[in-house]
Amino acid sequence: MSEVKPFKVDWSEAEVRRVLDQVRHYPWPAAPAVDNGWLYGCDATFLEDICAHWADRYDWRAAQAELNCFPQFTARVEDFDIHFVHVIGEAGGKRPLLLTHGWPGSHYEFWASIEKLAYPSRFGGDPADAFDLVIPSLPGFGFSSKPTRPIGQRATARLWNTLMTQVLGYDRYLAQGGDWGGLVTSWLGFDHGAHVRAIHLNMIGFRPKGGPQNEAEVAWITRQQAMMGMLGAYFGLQASKPQSLAWLGAGNPVGQAAWILERFHDWSDLRSKPLIGAYTKDQLLTNVMIYVMTGSFTTGAWYYRGLMEEGGIAAMEGQRCETPTAFANFPGEPLYTAPPRSWADRAYNITRWTDMPSGGHFAAMEEPDLFVEDVRAWAREVGWRIA
Repeated sequence: MSEVKPFKVDWSEAEVRRVLDQVRHYPWPAAPAVDNGWLYGCDATFLEDICAHWADRYDWRAAQAELNCFPQFTARVEDFDIHFVHVIGEAGGKRPLLLTHGWPGSHYEFWASIEKLAYPSRFGGDPADAFDLVIPSLPGFGFSSKPTRPIGQRATARLWNTLMTQVLGYDRYLAQGGDWGGLVTSWLGFDHGAHVRAIHLNMIGFRPKGGPQNEAEVAWITRQQAMMGMLGAYFGLQASKPQSLAWLGAGNPVGQAAWILERFHDWSDLRSKPLIGAYTKDQLLTNVMIYVMTGSFTTGAWYYRGLMEEGGIAAMEGQRCETPTAFANFPGEPLYTAPPRSWADRAYNITRWTDMPSGGHFAAMEEPDLFVEDVRAWAREVGWRIA
């Protein structure tokens, strides 16, 4: 069994000062004089404002302390030193839940949900709803070690199952994810159903074999193609030539922030509130800092090429994920909207489908209370509660 080593985020003042000096002295390029700069990329006014906050008002020591507020560890799994948060709450080791983030998020996405999931009685809930939480950083992301070449989501699922069963000793567990975490979780259900009791997704990853089979599916595919044409340029670049982006981003924290924050703007539920309203400036910057301070902007982008090298997301004829699957449809997801139920049913054994009232792509970070409520309800339906 791999040795589990305690881990602590420990950024040096010299390293942080170097980053903040780069932010302060960034040579701002020309930006279009238009009413809505987000149509062209990250809005210049927004970026200048948040970078001013970053350089002079962001308390990086407080952010580091926040990142160290839960127990975290590293363990060697195959060729990787995997970083993970491990909170044994009121479940007392009996009800493990694996939570997986995506891009351009991090394990920090789940911060506002952790205590409520692990210690429900602190918030007026039932201790029987508590989970043991395992929240890893994807390989090449955050505080996990870097691959030497792109790794994909199916391989990551294998790493996660080894972490859960062989390193942490959980023979059976639940798993949840969105974005890349949703696809990793889908592969956990597909390949490791002997250990994964049920899965919960807030983004559908698998595609069934064949094209759309009814009018609703045709309409959804048509809309998805149109939205990818408008908002999906990042995907084409990262899935084909991610190293081109790496050369641009290296040593450029403002450029990295712009690339990441554009996604938070485009993928969040901003129908009734602005971006700074859905999140605080400090939340957004702490997530950016995880990329900047760990050098994972490059290898995070590689993860898209890893998808292509593994063969994509379309199922083979007659194949689907048979592990019981719940889906939480957060309606403010502008790009990766939920498919029709008929489409999802051909790719997954869907046992629960919840249409949420609000929230977007980064559900656990954007709407933590709604996220926690649905995860708890799903686990109750699975029939696994603490006696």
